[in-house]
Amino acid sequence: MLCPELTHLLDCYYTDQFKPAPTMALSRLLLLLLAASSLTTTVILALLHPTSAALGINYGQVADNLPPPQSAAILLRALNATKVKLYDADPRVLSAFSGSGVDFTVGLPDNLVPKLAADPSAAAAWVKSNLLPHLPATRITAVTVGNEVLTGDDPAMLKSLLPAMESLHAALMACKATSRVVVTTAHSLAVLSSSFPPSGAAFRRELLPYMTPLLSFLAKTNSPFLVNAYPYFAYKADPSTVDLDYVLFGSGGSKPDAVVDSGTGLRYNNMLHAQVDAVRSAICAADYGQKIEIVVSETGWPSAGDADEAGATPANAARYNGNLMRMMKEGKGTPAAGEGEPLQVYVFALFNENLKPGPASERHYGLFRPDGTPAYDVGVKAPAIGGGKGTDEEGGGGGGLVVGEGPAGAGAGSDGGGAGGMDSTGFYTISAATRKAKRWRCMGSSPVMAVLVLAMLSGLCWS
Repeated sequence: MLCPELTHLLDCYYTDQFKPAPTMALSRLLLLLLAASSLTTTVILALLHPTSAALGINYGQVADNLPPPQSAAILLRALNATKVKLYDADPRVLSAFSGSGVDFTVGLPDNLVPKLAADPSAAAAWVKSNLLPHLPATRITAVTVGNEVLTGDDPAMLKSLLPAMESLHAALMACKATSRVVVTTAHSLAVLSSSFPPSGAAFRRELLPYMTPLLSFLAKTNSPFLVNAYPYFAYKADPSTVDLDYVLFGSGGSKPDAVVDSGTGLRYNNMLHAQVDAVRSAICAADYGQKIEIVVSETGWPSAGDADEAGATPANAARYNGNLMRMMKEGKGTPAAGEGEPLQVYVFALFNENLKPGPASERHYGLFRPDGTPAYDVGVKAPAIGGGKGTDEEGGGGGGLVVGEGPAGAGAGSDGGGAGGMDSTGFYTISAATRKAKRWRCMGSSPVMAVLVLAMLSGLCWS
């Protein structure tokens, strides 16, 4: 059996991380599993180090016809999404998800960045008003300071970004919240001077004075680098040259190795992985120091667009997001990532947002219409949510979410057809809509679990 000290350490871990936490039941269950002689070391390690990434969803609200947050929660449970990213710190949403166990990334708007940079007390006030009322009941794990600031056209914003992040981090530290909430910011791929081949990518020279110290901050605070990556934009810009299968993650083994990086020999069968590894190379080339996790903070595919927006169809959107989610379930990382490093991705977006400016595609990235019906067939089954105010354009009405099985059951479609025959992603399940979200997280990287594994493998603390 395990020694009392190690058992106590495991109980303390649960109690400290999650309050209230089913400490005794969880500990006893884990200890029983570990003690079972039929479990081999390989199986034990597989249990402690699950390889799939949690599904993240962007919950944008640039619309006047969205259902209340309680209805959005039903759809997120149907997706089995356990990570949600907001573009603000909407108290209605954060309160609605109190006790849900869902990890939230909240946003500090661009217009507050200069204020926080100039006045550290403004950061403390923002934390007090927007975060502390919801912690720890709602699991807020990150704050993004601005969005794509470094590719904007305001020099004052560029200079303000890092000071604002530092002020916010200091405010969280004063509240003893830095162990649960990290500070970061999201970038567009336009921060790169080049992205192909991935191994030759670099940040734009004029951004290095801002990017290098920012990377140092992320490394020092153990915060991720967020990138908004859209292969759709590449296809839309040059549909006659860009291979649709390549941007849609391939289909049935077709062209499995479409692109080879001449610098590394690594093979890429989808553009998203190549884009992420380009960011990885740029970070390394900046020579700032330590390793930083890369998270795709936005990616998606529109289900409709203007006449000149090639590829914006329901079938292609179903293929892109269905294949993406299946890849996440399988725990696949990028070719240049280390072994066992699944790529964390936030899909854009939960709903179609009817007030977003720009081309029509901007208003059709949602997995769902405002009334809760699917924008296209991604194999979701969920209860009817009601409460939506969908317009005729959004296809309002209907009896809730009851659609075909599979992530891309739409089958054939324009611009390359569907992805018929793909198996389920595993993220889409009716049972997930009726289960309470788990309140304890994957612990494969925790120090306590590492100690437990080492003790078990070395024969220590066993009798």
